[in-house]
Amino acid sequence: MFSTAGRTVKSGLVASAVVSSWTWAATLLQSSAVAYNYGVSGPFWYASGATVQIILFATIAIELKRRAPNAHTFLEVIRARYGAVTHIVFMVFGLFTNILVTSMLLTGGSAVVTSLTGVPTAAACFLLPVGVVLYTMFGGIKATFLTDYAHTVVILVILLMFAFVTYATNVHLGSPSKVFDLLVEAAKSHPVEGNAGGSYLTMRSKEGAIFFVINIVGNFGTVFCDNGYYNKAIAASPVDALPGYIMGGLSWFAIPWLAATTMGLAALALETNPVFPGFPLRMDPADVSAGLVLPTAAVALMGSGGAVATLLLVFMAVTSAMSAELIAVSSIFTYDLYQTYINPKATGKQLIYMSHTMVVGFALAMAAWSTALHYIGISMGYLYLLMGVIISSAVLPATLTLMWSKQNWWAATLSPPLGFACSLVAWLVTAKKQGGELTVATTGANNPMLAGNVVALLSPLIFVPVLTYALGPQNYDWVSMKAIRKGDDHDLAIAANIDLELVPGERSNSVIAEEEEQAKLLKASKIARYMTVFMTLVLLILWPMPMYGSGYVFSKKFFTGWVVVGILWMFCSAFCVGLYPLWEGRGTSVRTFKSIFLDVTGRRKPTRQTMVTEGTVGDSTPTDTVSEKPKE
Repeated sequence: MFSTAGRTVKSGLVASAVVSSWTWAATLLQSSAVAYNYGVSGPFWYASGATVQIILFATIAIELKRRAPNAHTFLEVIRARYGAVTHIVFMVFGLFTNILVTSMLLTGGSAVVTSLTGVPTAAACFLLPVGVVLYTMFGGIKATFLTDYAHTVVILVILLMFAFVTYATNVHLGSPSKVFDLLVEAAKSHPVEGNAGGSYLTMRSKEGAIFFVINIVGNFGTVFCDNGYYNKAIAASPVDALPGYIMGGLSWFAIPWLAATTMGLAALALETNPVFPGFPLRMDPADVSAGLVLPTAAVALMGSGGAVATLLLVFMAVTSAMSAELIAVSSIFTYDLYQTYINPKATGKQLIYMSHTMVVGFALAMAAWSTALHYIGISMGYLYLLMGVIISSAVLPATLTLMWSKQNWWAATLSPPLGFACSLVAWLVTAKKQGGELTVATTGANNPMLAGNVVALLSPLIFVPVLTYALGPQNYDWVSMKAIRKGDDHDLAIAANIDLELVPGERSNSVIAEEEEQAKLLKASKIARYMTVFMTLVLLILWPMPMYGSGYVFSKKFFTGWVVVGILWMFCSAFCVGLYPLWEGRGTSVRTFKSIFLDVTGRRKPTRQTMVTEGTVGDSTPTDTVSEKPKE
């Protein structure tokens, strides 16, 4: 239950958890930075280049539910198919992913906290994780689902407030028309090299397109190699995994798109205004890379109120995404390292103790590591571009583990490290050739990062088929994945006097029920494949490419429509991940609040009982009440 929430979470909460986990500090800060650098193309490239992975992951989520219904982590599935060596290889790449993502969260978040409040960066790195560690350690993945929901709602409200201030009420901006005029002026005084006409109001952007490719490749790694996303797929009810991930992906698109179209462009528009911090100078490139465009624009728009809103926004983004990383790492250490190689006969109590220990240990280690990154000059922007170079070589072999029966042991085991070696060579050689030396500045430039990212993702396209067919395909039968056993909750249940048969996810399902569930999952699998192909074509080709190819520069009416669509999309997102989960869990919520009211007012004497809710965190099915026997 700590790691899987009884595998009964409904689609609304799955969607809000996906949105929250995918809304990093970088989602808000890096997207605003690319808007500042490249204009309107930056927010779109950021949003579309990172939405596709979530939608594609829906297919993997369904296959995971079908092939390995009892898994706690994706790495268990790797071990069930290929054994210990491959398992350890993917464990390393999974932990690399979690370390990179958490580093980005803390370096970006601490830079914003320091710039707005003056708190030392090292202190911010250690203070940001404190609250997350507490609720994650005690509540497990159920706590992360509920806090993800609350944090997502706050983020959506603040971003809508920023949009309405910028495009409707601000005295210096106040309308899309005014912002448009100021962006035209900005392009005259400092045109963007590589953009059509040097304009900030075009999708034709050479550097923006390079960022787009880096963004796509890097985010494949951080979704498909991050155990946090598999955790949510595992925790979801079988029929809710697909709609949850599709809703989550489409809802998330509006967040970086609108946030950056608002704050990145507002920073450009207000640079010539005395209200802009640092006026009359433009923003320093180092500050842009550190993610300070959004907080600077917020202060220019709303003064101290903007600073407070930004602090709250960044705190919500950092803590909600970090809770998912903490659960992911604790799951890996508990099930894949401790239970597998150290104590195979671990009891449920020992597994929970290990999970708690790792939540605290990983948070402390990452706070120290992020402090070190700050002092050696590695920013959030640098890490964002680098992540694909390090982890994306594991994406294809990991995906084919669930999708292709022929991939053999050699291909699965050797492709990730070989791809990693190739990507490092491509990245560093390109940086040395273009920059003449290897420094943070030369290795962080767009072209070296592009080379490393593309080689990382695409090199397994050569390694996997060559190794598979040269050394003989596997023809796997999927049986060993179904043999993965659940974590043992029995000793914990005995201590609490709970009948496990009444706990969601622990019931012994009949053969007929299992067959019905498999049929539903097979149908969802087919739908997921069609949906992912359609949405990928729309977001990556049909929508942006005609505008890029034509070099169209936005007119005032088109820009106004662009902004309006972003705001409307954000309202749709707010409905999907803000209101829909409340409606979906209305039955449980009403019963819970009614019981609390009756107990508090003394109208009904409280009885010692454990409320075990079907769906645990959001369901409209009847509540099972398991009365505890009084201890003698």
